[in-house]
Amino acid sequence: MTTSLPLVFDEPRRAKKPPRHLADLSGEERRTAVAALGEPAFRANQLSNHYFSRLVSDPAEMTDLPAATRDKLVAELMPPLLTRVRDLECDNGETRKTLWKLLDGSLVESVLMRYPGRVTMCVSSQAGCGMACPFCATGQGGLTRNMTTAEIVEQVVDGARALARGEIAGGPGRVSNIVFMGMGEPMANYKAVIGAVRRFTDPSPEGLGISARGVTVSTVGLVPRINQLATEGIPVTLALSLHAPDDELRDELVPINNRWKVDEVLDAAWEYARQTKRRVSIEYAMIRDINDHAWRADLLAEKLSARGDWGWVHVNLIPLNPTPGSKWTASDPADEREFVRRLEAGGIPVTVRDTRGQEIDGACGQLAASES
Repeated sequence: MTTSLPLVFDEPRRAKKPPRHLADLSGEERRTAVAALGEPAFRANQLSNHYFSRLVSDPAEMTDLPAATRDKLVAELMPPLLTRVRDLECDNGETRKTLWKLLDGSLVESVLMRYPGRVTMCVSSQAGCGMACPFCATGQGGLTRNMTTAEIVEQVVDGARALARGEIAGGPGRVSNIVFMGMGEPMANYKAVIGAVRRFTDPSPEGLGISARGVTVSTVGLVPRINQLATEGIPVTLALSLHAPDDELRDELVPINNRWKVDEVLDAAWEYARQTKRRVSIEYAMIRDINDHAWRADLLAEKLSARGDWGWVHVNLIPLNPTPGSKWTASDPADEREFVRRLEAGGIPVTVRDTRGQEIDGACGQLAASES
């Protein structure tokens, strides 16, 4: 079960980044950028309103801007960053997975999922991933580069546009939830991810005006970044991809565990919950005969309950979405039920994730891997 891939925290030096975009910038930075183009600073507010509130990018639709300057402002501050390669739909059109090509040719994915009462978008934060988890399609592909804040934001803005136009089954709607559970390790691209979180949660027209409670940032356990996230003043949900409660197995399943052990990462998650008053989600992929043993459920419950019973945590079990040719597969349903029973008996709230998108290569990285 060992992995031969190294852990990679920094993107390759050759990584080529796209041009600056409005979504990369804070409100003040936008005003400065517009002024540098010889335009009144308030034009930045107008551009922000078009991009984040009206969800338009065509200069012809920006009729409150002088015709002579629209094209220049859009060309300089709203350059195209993502090219749609293809969409795959399932769940009667309520789930749509999109494969994107970045300007350097890198491939990334996003998924829009419509549920009763909410719309969730799963976004990528890196092209590839350097965390080398052996059961993950993205992790086995290695890291190509970090995505910029605007490249992350563009995934959600595209979904918001599709919903506003009524292109998604169920009629017009809006994005209510965002999960950083697509390609990449968000905490390894911290600055860009926090920038995107601010764009998502800043009130309109500075940003999309989505509640911080509707944003989930996942991590395999970069402890210093978890601690940093707790100080940002943005009470997003933290999702910790644990996948094993014991160091012996987690060292192999989640190689970052060789640097920060199970107890260290759980302590950081507990501290995040204490500081933010937000319940932490423990993500646990159920892998047949690997990590789904009843004694591991007991150990997980023991470790979580030992840190307090004040509702700081819940476990989200994920039936593994196997990748083609992989030896890893989902747990037997009976073993999954027993795992749930053991956690509940230990006083730990637990849910089993709705497995959307299996017929469209729903696991992160599968679609990109099939194209490359």
